[in-house]
Amino acid sequence: MIYLDNSATTRQYDEVTDLIAKISKEEFGNPSSLHSLGLDAEKIVKRYRKDLIDKTNLKRITFTSGGTEADNMAIFSAARKYRRENKKYITTVIEHPAVLEAMKRLEMDGNKVAYIPVDSEGVINISALKEEIDKDTAFVSVMTVNNETGTVQPINEINKIIKEKAPNAIFHTDAVQAFGKMRLENINADMISISGHKFHGPKGIGALYSNEKLNLLPYIVGGGQENGLRSGTENVPGICGISLASSMSYRNFDKKMEKLTSLNEYLYNGLMSEVDDIRLNGAENRLPSVLNVSFLGTRAEVILHTVEQEAIYVSTGSACSSNKNGDSHVLSAMGLMHKDIEGAIRFSFSEFNNTSELDIVIDRFAKAVKRYRKLGSYR
Repeated sequence: MIYLDNSATTRQYDEVTDLIAKISKEEFGNPSSLHSLGLDAEKIVKRYRKDLIDKTNLKRITFTSGGTEADNMAIFSAARKYRRENKKYITTVIEHPAVLEAMKRLEMDGNKVAYIPVDSEGVINISALKEEIDKDTAFVSVMTVNNETGTVQPINEINKIIKEKAPNAIFHTDAVQAFGKMRLENINADMISISGHKFHGPKGIGALYSNEKLNLLPYIVGGGQENGLRSGTENVPGICGISLASSMSYRNFDKKMEKLTSLNEYLYNGLMSEVDDIRLNGAENRLPSVLNVSFLGTRAEVILHTVEQEAIYVSTGSACSSNKNGDSHVLSAMGLMHKDIEGAIRFSFSEFNNTSELDIVIDRFAKAVKRYRKLGSYR
């Protein structure tokens, strides 16, 4: 098997799997219980929360069921805070559905939402953002790294603009694709969303980092867990797993990034040498974990299933929306035509990949694309 769909989910570290099994078996108490088994579970949660905190410059973590809930929590907590005021919410046209659908909900409730365009590489239009931000702006959400193209947004520049034009506005960034693949200690934002299964941790666990000075309202109410911000019994094994995965993903970090960069370039250059008419989608300085290219004159879905027969796994876009009809909203926003978008494949790498695998991928993709074009009406 050759797995190149790591932006959708990653293979869990074996050490994480072992830890989760151990905690599930031996430390199954409810952290809210007053007896010793519950107190032991509470201590474990505190320990692993502390281990996770130092990955950004924000010191408050609220554990969630994943990145989608973390994004929703950020947006709807802000909306509840300003529910009686005529405030503006700002995001971009290329956000993950977890942000875009939440913003649509705010619009349905009568709030004003502005969607900032991007350029042909998927980078936010800074001039448009400056024009849109005003004193009524309450909340801005811009993803750190795009999940389809790997394009990195200028988060610190955006934060500076927000704080100059709307000092009280909350700035949130969806860092689900960035965490474990970028250093986030110097990222300036009021809220940061992450998801464990994107960096070799477990599914069903994520977190929202937030500025301790923010007076947030709870998103899920009930027993008052997570300092009152997110009720529900804590997922103790998941919390341990996401914390260990975060530590392991940042171990030997520079060396891992060099490897991902090498793999990305190797695959792109190999495809370019073996297949005609390929288009790179996204910025040249994208995060090295993602490579999105269009094989012009093909249908990506057909190519995907062709190589899948040889146990090569890639994606046509975001796993959260790739099963829906219609073109990628991200590639459309970048100005690509339908004929370019329908041939787009996303390759996403992890530390477990190697160049010998990529030699096979290059060969199989070249054969699949040439076969498709020969049978179709290409040229």
